[in-house]
Amino acid sequence: MSKVTTRKIRLAQSELEEFKQNGFLNLGQALSTKDVAKFLSMFDEDRSNYPYMWHPYGYSQEANYEALISSPRFDELIRHPAIFPKIEALMGGPVCFGEIGLRRMGTHKGEVHQAWHRDRGYFEEHPLRLDYLQLIVYLTDVDETTHCFSISTEDVTDSPFKSADDQLRRSAPTHLHGPAGTCALFNVALFHTATTRPTESERKTVQIYYGHRDRAPLANDSGIPTRLREHPHDEESRSFYGNINERTRLYMRAYGFDPVNVH
Repeated sequence: MSKVTTRKIRLAQSELEEFKQNGFLNLGQALSTKDVAKFLSMFDEDRSNYPYMWHPYGYSQEANYEALISSPRFDELIRHPAIFPKIEALMGGPVCFGEIGLRRMGTHKGEVHQAWHRDRGYFEEHPLRLDYLQLIVYLTDVDETTHCFSISTEDVTDSPFKSADDQLRRSAPTHLHGPAGTCALFNVALFHTATTRPTESERKTVQIYYGHRDRAPLANDSGIPTRLREHPHDEESRSFYGNINERTRLYMRAYGFDPVNVH
C-alpha cells in the first residue's frame, strides 16, 4: 500500500469501515426532496431539449454521457456539498472529474437481465485500492419491482476473482433499492451490473466517476466544457476539471484550441 492516507472529512468511522469491508457505501436518501425535484427536472429537460445527445446504452437503456455539455448545471450534483467531501475522504485527497452519465431504463417486458463486469482493475497503491470511484444517484423510486443497480461486494483485503461467477459465489449480489434521492458510492473495480427486471416503471439515474488528479483519465465518454476547466476565478474548478481526456482534446482541436499546452 502507498503512503496515501484517507482523510476523514465528513465521513463517519462506521462509513469508512463499511467501505473497507465492502468497497461500497449506501448513503441512503442523501438528496433532499428539493434537490431531487431540481435534478430530475434537469434530467428530463436535457432528454427533451437535446434528444440527439441521447443514445442506446448497454441493455435496454439510453444515456447521455455529454451532460456537462448539454446541461452544465449538473456540476451542482457532481460536487454536491453533502456528498463530495465523503468522496474526497475515501479517495484520500483532491479528486478529479472522470465522467457523468444520465441514464434511463424504460419499461421492460422481457426476462431479468444482468451483465456483471468490472470497469477497471484495483489500484493496489491506494489503501482502499481505489483508482476511480462512482457515485450513483437515483432520481426515481427503486424497489424489488423495478430496475436497480446491483453489486457484489469485496473486502479491501480480498484477492479479486477474474470470473464474475466465482465472485458471486463468494459474495451474493447486493441490490440497491430506495426512494428517489438514494445515493451510493463504490469502487468501480468491483463486479456490478444494472439489473433489468420486467416492470412498468422507469429508472432514472445519474452516474458520476471521480479519480486522482495525477492518474490517467478514466475514459473518453464525457467532454469537459471550457467554462469549467478554465474557470477564470476558481482555481479549484480548474484543477477538478483539469484531467483532460482525449475526447476533450479532440473537441479543442476542432474548435481552434491547442490541447498540447493544456495540463
